[in-house]
Amino acid sequence: MTDGPRQRGSASGSSGDAAAPGAAKDGGGGVALKKEIGLVSACGIIVGNIIGSGIFVSPKGVMENASSVGLALIVWIVTGVITAIGALCYAELGVTIPKSGGDYAYVKDIFGGLAGFLRLWIAVLVIYPTNQAVIALTFSNYVLQPLFPTCFPPENGLRLLAGVCLLLLTWVNCYSVRWATRVQDMFTAGKLLALALIIIMGIVQICKGEYYWLEPANAFEPFQEYDVGLIALAFLQGSFAYGGWNFLNYVTEELVDPYVNLPRAIFISIPLVTFVYVFANIAYVTAMSPQELLASNAVAVTFGEKLLGVMSWIMPISVALSTFGGVNGSLFTSSRLFFAGAREGHLPRLLAMIHVKRCTPIPALLFTCISTLLMLCTSDMYTLINYVGFINYLFYGVTVAGQIVLRIRQPDLHRPIKISLVWPVIYLLFWAFLLIFSLYSEPLVCGIGLAIMLTGVPVYFLGVYWDNKPQCFDAFVGKMTYVGQKFCMVVYPAETSSEEGTR
Repeated sequence: MTDGPRQRGSASGSSGDAAAPGAAKDGGGGVALKKEIGLVSACGIIVGNIIGSGIFVSPKGVMENASSVGLALIVWIVTGVITAIGALCYAELGVTIPKSGGDYAYVKDIFGGLAGFLRLWIAVLVIYPTNQAVIALTFSNYVLQPLFPTCFPPENGLRLLAGVCLLLLTWVNCYSVRWATRVQDMFTAGKLLALALIIIMGIVQICKGEYYWLEPANAFEPFQEYDVGLIALAFLQGSFAYGGWNFLNYVTEELVDPYVNLPRAIFISIPLVTFVYVFANIAYVTAMSPQELLASNAVAVTFGEKLLGVMSWIMPISVALSTFGGVNGSLFTSSRLFFAGAREGHLPRLLAMIHVKRCTPIPALLFTCISTLLMLCTSDMYTLINYVGFINYLFYGVTVAGQIVLRIRQPDLHRPIKISLVWPVIYLLFWAFLLIFSLYSEPLVCGIGLAIMLTGVPVYFLGVYWDNKPQCFDAFVGKMTYVGQKFCMVVYPAETSSEEGTR
């Protein structure tokens, strides 16, 4: 996994040079990641990654398990609050350990190399390639569906368009960080406009008196018996829809003035997403009964068919715009995770290199794209998502627990943002409830997820921990790294000094 001792770039001569937006060189003359992500783009990354296809399809899962309209809306609100708490915990970690890589970087620094590697391993192996493939397939499905009104689009056509989407966005991300963030900003605005249309239509429905399912007597009328286990599943479904809230932490080193913009982006984005989710679900139930909502596999499309008439094509296009932005955001952030892992010696060193002029992590982006394209050849991706979902959320809890551990170990460490420990405790209690119930109700699925994660243990000891590898192996890896450097025109980036990083 690594080709011997890792060579570090020269330390930055001055923090002003390293932090300058658009700077391609650090003070020592090395090539470094550009700080080009401002507050607007940061908000775009969070909102763009959270609001993907989930809000257009997942309300069915929340409603089905919540057993009533009123409780479903409460689930959406509470899940938004919990997401905000988790994001605040990550904000403290993000400015205390100002490295790209998000929870991987935090787990590795706090709990050691093996724990960090297992987080990286499960992300590289399944989570991000599968997630990106599913979003890309959702994009292609909603683009092609209007062209096949009486049947399903051909499977090969779906995969081909998904592949074109991935290749196009990979090229954009390789060409320019600024272009990638502009694409994210544009499609985030597009999806918010689509959701604004849904909310406005819901308000119009309420003004017309169509709010039967919002009256308290009817909102909490269960269409099946309430069950604590099902309510926990409703929260889990809602949590999936809020997934992506931690992605900004993957690109901390490219954030302009992260101490200020990281918390600001969280304070703006999470309440905005929660507002949109809650009011979009209110709009849905003004046009559909719970039974109609549960009978639909694409709630927004059904909503559009009932209220938009001949203009109902707007909804499939809106979902396509949303998922296109989601693919871009996922490519942008997941490539930075692989970049961070390679820089720490947990992945091949080539993945940590950046283009000499464009300062983009081209090898990491190409690796992400290829692994996602391979996932498009797999038909049973949803099962894979179920297997790793438990582990993904387990690591959220481990990361937040690491915040408490770091407070105990290094109480005097400089923390530009410092929140009360009450918040990580609340977050951990919530997630413990969900994960314990998941283990109880789905032991096989969770067990397989754990097994996939634990396959990384021998890989870690053979590829990372074992230093005295055969000379022929090191020579082969070195040659491949050299060829990759020449092909991609990339070099190993310079890094800021530890003193700068903790300021």
